[in-house]
Amino acid sequence: MLPECKLTRKGFQWARSGHPWVYRDDLEYVAGDNGDTVRVTYEGKTLGVAFLGTRSKIALRWIDRSPAPATPDEAFWRRRIEKAHARRHALALRTNAYRVVHDVADGIPGLVIDLYGPVAAVQTTIAGTERLLAFLGAELQGLLGVDAVIARNDLSVREKEGLPREVKVLAGKAPVHTGEGGRGPSWRFWVHEDGPQGRVVVPVDPHAGQKTGLYLDQRENRWRTAALARGRFLDAFCHIGMFSLHAARAAEEVVAVDSSDASLEQCEEAAARNGFKNIRCEQQNVFDYLKDAVGRGERFDVVVLDPPAFAKSREEVPAAVRGYREINRRAMGLLNPGGVLVTCSCSYNLSESDFLGVLREAAADARVSFTVIERHGQAADHPVLLSHPEAAYLKCVVLEKESTA
Repeated sequence: MLPECKLTRKGFQWARSGHPWVYRDDLEYVAGDNGDTVRVTYEGKTLGVAFLGTRSKIALRWIDRSPAPATPDEAFWRRRIEKAHARRHALALRTNAYRVVHDVADGIPGLVIDLYGPVAAVQTTIAGTERLLAFLGAELQGLLGVDAVIARNDLSVREKEGLPREVKVLAGKAPVHTGEGGRGPSWRFWVHEDGPQGRVVVPVDPHAGQKTGLYLDQRENRWRTAALARGRFLDAFCHIGMFSLHAARAAEEVVAVDSSDASLEQCEEAAARNGFKNIRCEQQNVFDYLKDAVGRGERFDVVVLDPPAFAKSREEVPAAVRGYREINRRAMGLLNPGGVLVTCSCSYNLSESDFLGVLREAAADARVSFTVIERHGQAADHPVLLSHPEAAYLKCVVLEKESTA
């Protein structure tokens, strides 16, 4: 028999909204340990089953809402992974790097599974799914047809759940058996994306790279940007240059700017592998680069701003707003008339309406008019429950500068 957790009236009303979380203050009675699967009740009636978290403010994460829920076992989790993977069938025809499971939107709270060709990278952010690691290591090789499964559990959010930050191999071995210079096995290999201008191949390292290897959530946004690419193209905060690589076939010149030497080395390596000679990498702080480029009188036809999250907490929002306003104002000044600005924010704590407000202020500072021609979010393999708006963290706004013609 599963441990029981009873909701307060307020908790019951919140649960009826469909939100995937229940907070600690909304529980009348709690039985069970951190990570247990519990039966959730209200006034003696079973509402479903959920993962229990005793270390954070989020006490329950729904697994199944039903008066007669099944007790989740390995077959239950296997079906959910298979269903999530089937949803990505069309995407798998265009790339071998995509998210297979995205947390509550795919019915598995606290779990992310990213596929990179021969390797699956797993992240568990709560104690409930941490208990699934042995199962995932044993099952994912067969379910996804991969050679290895890695747990990329180095996220700081795990500390709030009392979980260690670590990276470990759950199953299999490194797919490349000879590293650079003939040194040992390597986790660094190539994956592909088929964008609007053609296929692009890029190096990834699911064992040690940013995120779990790539910024998969920007995929459709970089594909759309590639369709708009022309003339001089600036990719600011470029990381390994995914926007640059997809734009290179349509643009005359691509300038990729980042503060990380290691990321730019990967960008240059990818440019060479794809045969692109029009990508120039610049190692510099992007704030400084934009300021200097304005001073030099440079002009671009397309500018991409894809910075890291400036606001990781509510307390950081005022400083983040200043940062977003500055980089967008300077980017707007770099655009030719009729040019396009693709500007992004992955700060969850800054809403889309607030981000648009920042862009309006930046345009007023730059004394230029812009038209919002497109608005986008995260890629299709990062779905969001309608009842869970907090998960819609990525904002991508496409602006067109007024033309003098």
